[in-house]
Amino acid sequence: MFLCRSPLRISIAGGGTDLPSYYKLKGGLVISAAINKYIYVSVNKTWKKSFLLKYSEIEKRKTISSIKHNAIRETMNFLNVPDYLEISSISDVPAGTGLGSSGTFLVGLINVINSFYNKNLSRYELADNACKIEMEILKEPSGKQDPFISSYGGLKIIKISKNGKTRAEDLKISQDFSQELDESFLTYFTGYTRQSKKILGEQEKKTKKRNKELIESLDFVKDIANETISVFKSGSIEDYASLMNEHWNYKMKRSKNMSSNSINNLIEYGLKNGALGAKLIGAGGGGFVLFITKDKLKLRSKMKNLKLQELKYNFDYDGSVILGRN
Repeated sequence: MFLCRSPLRISIAGGGTDLPSYYKLKGGLVISAAINKYIYVSVNKTWKKSFLLKYSEIEKRKTISSIKHNAIRETMNFLNVPDYLEISSISDVPAGTGLGSSGTFLVGLINVINSFYNKNLSRYELADNACKIEMEILKEPSGKQDPFISSYGGLKIIKISKNGKTRAEDLKISQDFSQELDESFLTYFTGYTRQSKKILGEQEKKTKKRNKELIESLDFVKDIANETISVFKSGSIEDYASLMNEHWNYKMKRSKNMSSNSINNLIEYGLKNGALGAKLIGAGGGGFVLFITKDKLKLRSKMKNLKLQELKYNFDYDGSVILGRN
């Protein structure tokens, strides 16, 4: 059996500019951080002539084409899997919560199947193959951020050219500020999961139709990403918090499904009780709210009144790795 561990992520800035409808026009820029919450995918040969798949459901199939799970089916086709396999996946965090689970799962699945057959891919090839499957074969309205940050790990600047060529570069900040940033985030589950397809699909349609308001909003988001790089180099939590708030306000203009009264109230409550900045992680509509604060004890104490589940994590610097071969 082979076991792969791939990190989920929090989006720091620039989310939405990594979708093809935008980067083909202007080029994309995202800052992202891998976290030590993971999706685990294992692969083994089956004893019987059938595929056994274990995720939120259990499937037993005779052929690849009959597999219901779209990502598993198309990945196995893409990789020309020659054997009957048992594939299992477990996640530290539920899907639909804005932490990049679909892209992370694909990275893990590709990595573990290739490793099972003694094929080594570079981190770039791993992420690029995941993007091809998700964006070109499955035709999901998704971007390049999630597969690339999950493959590489760490804090990365992800640059996408108009032709889709992608570079993941280290975010060059001091070790002290990296630790301060890591210790300044507080993340809470809103209680809502959602499918990002609806929000990102709406963005894709509007951008392809050259919707001026949406494109200008994404231009602004990319500008904020560039400013964030400068702010991180100067080591200012307060300045990043200000950019985070600007980012969130503009993000809400993209879609009526981006937020809700309860989420807005949650963000307002946090800002009144010690948070300097706040936003939803991911496409919007649910999942996790990310706060940044210089007084974590105060904010955590106040948030206990809302009885929300906190997601505790640190940054992950390993990326997608094979943990075991038995």
